[in-house]
Amino acid sequence: MAIRNLRYGNDEILKKKAKDIEVIDDKIKELAMDMMETMHKFDGIGLAGPQVGILKRIIVIDLYEEGMQFILINPVIVKTKGEQLVVEGCLSYPNQFGKVKRPKEVEVVALNLEGEKIRLKGKDLLAQALCHEIDHLNGEVFIDKVEEGTLETITPEEKKGSK
Repeated sequence: MAIRNLRYGNDEILKKKAKDIEVIDDKIKELAMDMMETMHKFDGIGLAGPQVGILKRIIVIDLYEEGMQFILINPVIVKTKGEQLVVEGCLSYPNQFGKVKRPKEVEVVALNLEGEKIRLKGKDLLAQALCHEIDHLNGEVFIDKVEEGTLETITPEEKKGSK
């Protein structure tokens, strides 16, 4: 496993649409493990292929609770319900946070690493993470969806001071 380089802010790859993964081979499995490790190193809860410079439809999510780790290939949102206004950040936009409207619940169809079709229902934080990461696969980033006037830059020092 290896830590991948993150892509930041103005990197044009973040605005491009990722391509479907046709074959889940050892290279894709290695990418998934690398992405999980990279996300953990930077204390994220989700990471998408484009964020590590790979235009493939793969996301990883870890809510740091038992059984709440996901690796999804070619994920598609098939159903949404409700609405929540949430504070969001992104590993590609360090120290930037803003309020974003997201569905309260989502249902996603994807493939797992074995190539099996799975259906995943997520509420609250999981719904938010799924939407955020799938947006990345479509070349959309959270700062373009932030409610006007809510985008803030909070440095790690300021974050420590607020405890």
